[in-house]
Amino acid sequence: MTASFHPSDHANIEAFKAFGAKTYVENLPVVSGSEIIFISVKPTVVSSVLEAVRPASAGKLFISIAMGVTLRELENSLESKARVIRVMPNTPALVRAGASVYVRGSAATDDDCKVTQALFQAVGTCEEVSEAMMDPITALSGSGPAYVFVMIEALADGAVRMGLPRDLAYRLASQTVLGSGKLVRETGRHPGQLKDDVTSPAGSTAAGLSHLEQNAFRHAVSGAVESATVRCRQISSK
Repeated sequence: MTASFHPSDHANIEAFKAFGAKTYVENLPVVSGSEIIFISVKPTVVSSVLEAVRPASAGKLFISIAMGVTLRELENSLESKARVIRVMPNTPALVRAGASVYVRGSAATDDDCKVTQALFQAVGTCEEVSEAMMDPITALSGSGPAYVFVMIEALADGAVRMGLPRDLAYRLASQTVLGSGKLVRETGRHPGQLKDDVTSPAGSTAAGLSHLEQNAFRHAVSGAVESATVRCRQISSK
């Protein structure tokens, strides 16, 4: 593994060196000496970065995780024989529980897709989608961890207000979210059915759900995905 960094990014340079990667403060040596290149720079500088390495890009596979940068933009910045795949991962990949999707470029091969899928399945799930889905997926699974973190924080705040120690409240809230997601995935049952299984007539869960409905919980969460999608489309169109 080789990687390039801004000269001032000492923390990441040292982190990569620690697990045996060769590090550079320029991009061309990384592209020249690699078969697969990850594009993991800020979206605003992707074009200029790729233009600088264009002479060495033919025959290479470029995997971009830059948000909002389309396949057309990526391919136009590289040699025609370069292959491109666009990926949207999310931060739970840090604990091997990521949710990633990818879109193949015009020159990408089936083998390129298999390699990409294998790489991202090593840190979670990975599925192929069409590029038209990328903005709402970014809003859902890319931004989604932030919404879930707010929910965990809110659940814990409510528990603390009712008398639980904060550390216990965070542990229970986070495990509840983790277990609920696993239950949806592994049983294949509709979330509404699973919700009904927990909800006894006139019970405490029914009272809690009623409060959520009175405060437009569903609308707030679905609206967050819609608003984030609109913003993604604005960024992509620039």
